[in-house]
Amino acid sequence: MLIKPAFSPSAKDILRDRYLWRDENRNPVEKPEEMLVRVAKNVAAAERTLAEQYKWTDEFYEIMATLRFLPNSPTLMNAGRPAPHGQLAACFVIGIEDSMESICEALRKQMLIHKSGGGTGFNFSKLRREGAKVNSTNGRASGPVSFMGLFDKATETVQQGGMRRGANMGILNIDHPDIRKFIHCKDKDGTITNFNISVGVFDDFMEKAVADPHGEEAALLEENGYLRERNGKYETTFIISESADSAWRPGDPGIIFLDAINRGNTTPNLGELMSTNPCGESPLYPNEACNLGSINIASMVKDGKFDFETLKQVTAVATRFLDDVIDVNHYPLPEIAEAVKLTRKIGLGVMGWADLLFQLRIAYDSEEAYALAAEIMGTIQNTAHETSVALGKEKGIPEPLAHLGRRNATLTCIAPTGTIALLANCSSGIEPLFALEHTRVRTQIDGTKVVMKQRNRYYEQAIKEGLPEDVMKKVFVTSHDVTPTAHVRTQGVFQRYTDLAVSKTVNLRHECCVRDVLDAYILAWKEGCKGITAYRDGSKSSQVLYRKEDEKKAESLTESANAPKEAEPVPVMAGAPAAAPRFRFVLKRPKD
Repeated sequence: MLIKPAFSPSAKDILRDRYLWRDENRNPVEKPEEMLVRVAKNVAAAERTLAEQYKWTDEFYEIMATLRFLPNSPTLMNAGRPAPHGQLAACFVIGIEDSMESICEALRKQMLIHKSGGGTGFNFSKLRREGAKVNSTNGRASGPVSFMGLFDKATETVQQGGMRRGANMGILNIDHPDIRKFIHCKDKDGTITNFNISVGVFDDFMEKAVADPHGEEAALLEENGYLRERNGKYETTFIISESADSAWRPGDPGIIFLDAINRGNTTPNLGELMSTNPCGESPLYPNEACNLGSINIASMVKDGKFDFETLKQVTAVATRFLDDVIDVNHYPLPEIAEAVKLTRKIGLGVMGWADLLFQLRIAYDSEEAYALAAEIMGTIQNTAHETSVALGKEKGIPEPLAHLGRRNATLTCIAPTGTIALLANCSSGIEPLFALEHTRVRTQIDGTKVVMKQRNRYYEQAIKEGLPEDVMKKVFVTSHDVTPTAHVRTQGVFQRYTDLAVSKTVNLRHECCVRDVLDAYILAWKEGCKGITAYRDGSKSSQVLYRKEDEKKAESLTESANAPKEAEPVPVMAGAPAAAPRFRFVLKRPKD
C-alpha cells in the first residue's frame, strides 16, 4: 500500500501548475502520488534486475512521499517521459572559445538545453575585449557583454520543457579588459534579465585586495586577441571594491573563487574548472551536467533531537537515486551524455536548515548551530561517499575516477531549493528564514503572478506553547536579523563537507553599506567558500519575497505585472547623450 504524500495545499497548487503531466488541453492527468510513482519507477529502471527495480521503486517512492528527499525540478517534471523529452538534469555548463563558430555552437546548445528543462552556465573570459581587432574580417570585436545580450535574448524565446523560463550564469574573470563593463551590465533594471553574473576571482587578487582594497596590481597581457597571462598594471583589486559597490546597488555581481573551486576538483587530470551552473553550486566542465537532490533535514527531528540514523538511511537511498538518474536521463546532446557518464557527478544537499534550528531551539548564529551543521553535512558526505564506493563495486567505476575508488566524481552540493522546499513545506537550503510572516510572489506557467502569504508553522507552534520572550528573540531570527558574518560562517561550515559548492545569499538590510558587502567577500574567501552572493533588501524594483510590512507593495506590483500591456511609442531623441555610469569610489588610475 502506497504512503500518501504529505504535500500541503499550497504545494499541491504548485504541482498542478508546473509538475503534473497534462493532456492536450493542459489539464492535469495525474495525482501527486502518481507523479512520485512515475518518478520512482523511471529512475529505478536503471537497476539491473526486475527484482531490484521493484525494490528500489519502493525505496525511492518512500523517501519522496515522506518529503525527506526530493530531486531537482526537471526530474519531477520529466521522469518517465519518452525520448527526447525525459531530460532530468538541472545544471549544464557550455564552453565558449574566441570564434564566431564556437559562439554560434554555444548558442545552439543553450537553446536545446533550455528547451529540455535545464539551466546553463558560461565563462566568457576567452572572448577578446570590445574593440579588439578581428583579423578575419578586419573589423572590431563586440566583446563578451555584447554576446551575453545575444544569449539573454535567446533565453527569452525558449521556455524550458514547456514548464518554465530558462536561467544562466555568466562569469568573467577579474583580469579581463572588459571586467568593468561586465560588472555594470545589469545596473539598469530590465537588462540581461536571464543571467546571474559573477566575477571569477583568483587567490592572488584576493590577497592583494585584503592588503589594499583600492590598490593596483598585475593584470593583463593580450596576444593575438587572447588573454594569456596577468602582467603589467591594472586596477584589479579596485575591481573587488567596485563589484561590492555594484552588488550593493542592483544585487549583481556575485563572486566565484576559481582557485578554491579547483582545489576541490577531484579530476584535475581533465582540466581546470572555470564555470558553474546558474546558481553557482555546481562547478562543471564544458558539456557536463549535474543531477541534484536535497534532503529535508527539518523532517528528521525525533524526541527533540536530530535523528542521524534516519539521515544516513535517506542519504544512502538518495545517493543511489541520483546515480540512477544519470543512466535513465535523455540528454539533449550526445556529447553531454558522454561527458556526464565520464565523471558521474551528482549533488546531494540539504534544505530545511532554519526550520530544524527552530525545532531544536538553536540560534542560527550560535556555535551550537555551526557544530550541528558540521556534524550533519559531514554525515551526509561520508555516507554518500561510502555508498558511491559500494556502487562502484556493484556497477563499475569510470576510468577517470579509478584513483578515487568510487563511482561518482562528486556527491554533495547545496542548492537554493526554492521550489522544492515549498513542495517539502520547509525552509530553503541553508538560508535563515526570510521572515516569520512573508509574502511570496510566484510566477505561474502562463506568466501571471500569484501572491502567497505564509507564516512559519514552528513560529506559530512556539507562540501557542508560550515560549519565553528571550528564547523567541534568540531562536526565531530572520535573514535580516542575522549578521553578514553569521551568514558567511554558516556557508563556510557547510562548504567544508561539500564536494561541489554551496549556493547561499548573504541577505543584507536596506541600510547596510558597501563595506559590509566587501567584508563579506573577504570573509567568504578566508572561510574557503567557492563563491558568494550578497543581496541588499529593496535594491531591485521587484523581488520574490516580501516581509509582512511590505505585502501591500507586493500585491500592487503583482497587479501591475498582470495587467494587459499596451504597446508604447518609442521616443526619438536624436543626439541624446548616454547616461554616465555612477561610481561610489574614486578611481585610482594606473601609472604610466
